[in-house]
Amino acid sequence: MQATLLNWSGLHRRRSWRGRKPDSATLVIAGAAAILFLALTSQIAPALVRLAAGQTKAFDTLVVNAFLLNLLFLVLGWRRFRGLRQEISERTASEREARLLAETDPLTGFHNRRSFNLNADAMIRDIIQTGDAVGVLMIDLDNFKQVNDYNGHSAGDRLLRECARRILADLPAEAIAGRIGGDEFAIALPFDPDHPEAVDELASTIARAVAESSCINSVTVEVTASIGLAKATSATTSAQALLEMADVAMYHAKRQGRNQFTWFEPSMAHEMRFRADLEAGIRQGIPRGEFVPFYDQQIDIRTGELVGFAVLFRWDSPQFGITAADVFLPVAEDIGLIAELCRSVIGQALEDAKGWDSGLTLSIRLLPTQLRDPGFAGKLLHMLEQAQFPAHRLEVEVPDALLHSTPGLVHALAIGLRQKGVRISLDDFGTSYSAIDQLDKIPFDRIKIDRSLVSKLLEQKDSAAIVQAVAALGGRRRARGN
Repeated sequence: MQATLLNWSGLHRRRSWRGRKPDSATLVIAGAAAILFLALTSQIAPALVRLAAGQTKAFDTLVVNAFLLNLLFLVLGWRRFRGLRQEISERTASEREARLLAETDPLTGFHNRRSFNLNADAMIRDIIQTGDAVGVLMIDLDNFKQVNDYNGHSAGDRLLRECARRILADLPAEAIAGRIGGDEFAIALPFDPDHPEAVDELASTIARAVAESSCINSVTVEVTASIGLAKATSATTSAQALLEMADVAMYHAKRQGRNQFTWFEPSMAHEMRFRADLEAGIRQGIPRGEFVPFYDQQIDIRTGELVGFAVLFRWDSPQFGITAADVFLPVAEDIGLIAELCRSVIGQALEDAKGWDSGLTLSIRLLPTQLRDPGFAGKLLHMLEQAQFPAHRLEVEVPDALLHSTPGLVHALAIGLRQKGVRISLDDFGTSYSAIDQLDKIPFDRIKIDRSLVSKLLEQKDSAAIVQAVAALGGRRRARGN
């Protein structure tokens, strides 16, 4: 990385020579002492010869004292010169180390954001003059937060270093690499604008490399990369502008399913503004109470009676109107406000349900973020206590996809909540690949079979067999009193 740093910024070479100029006063003194030494030596040498030949018996005292004093000056000057050289060497090394710390990310050795922008700007100025273009790749690790939460920050740091190593291994020599954020990396490189497929190939290679599993602290972890691409074909385009465009493209790749790359397009600018408006609206809307619970009736199909309500998250936004959860929940999670938002909506729902008939239940659907929070069960029970809402009237719905991906966490949550009287149900069974034997290990109170299976009962024998197996499992549980 250091070679790349110097290739695109003359600042580093200029700074590295700072402080190496010789001390002028020392040079003047040393020069004068040397001249005086030569002059005195020319006088003393003949006198020594005459003394050895017995032609004289004494030296000129003034000349001898001057010679000795001059010799002292030379010794002192030499010591001063050596000291200055050592001081300059140490100062230069300290400046180099300080510059390295100021310009690089200590964890990965990549450029930090400021240094990346400076060097990418220099690259843009140089490369555009040659007729080539500069491309920027914004790389974001998918699911890194989950790895960090489950395995600790130390494991997260090791994973970041491993991902940085894999990214660097695939880069051409002229590329610049930077760590822009916690789990975000950026690459800048020149390319032929007539052959952007070279950048596509690099992005694809990096995505494959990052997606390979890693062994961290004897645990196998897997992350993928969403990559946004942007290009500069004009010297007026700044590195910061390229990063912003690549960032928009990266989020577009995430919304399209993650583990892929996407080039920035001008139409994405609208999405960028919409995203910014969403983020601002969420930050302002939570303290204003704009996020509210709506309710979906739950009917017992055998009796036709109303048995409860399921909570639906909605945003009563003054700008966007009534907004569905799939629009704002992913954004709230990205900006770290999902826990506060959920706490607000669930708190309102508990207060509402207190005024219902005592036989009606309240159902809330578990989010992946809540499942990853080891303290979620305790927080939910605390909310029940504060609202003075009976635990047996609350039902937590676990999506089938969460059971498939994290059965251990689902089991721990189910045990903890059921011990306090909260009911646990499995929702949308059949939409993922959860095995039926997992259902027998986790004490679900209800299993809700997805309508995609029920609708195919008469058409597909496999669907009918699955429904019959789940029904038989429920019967065995009722018999055991589970």
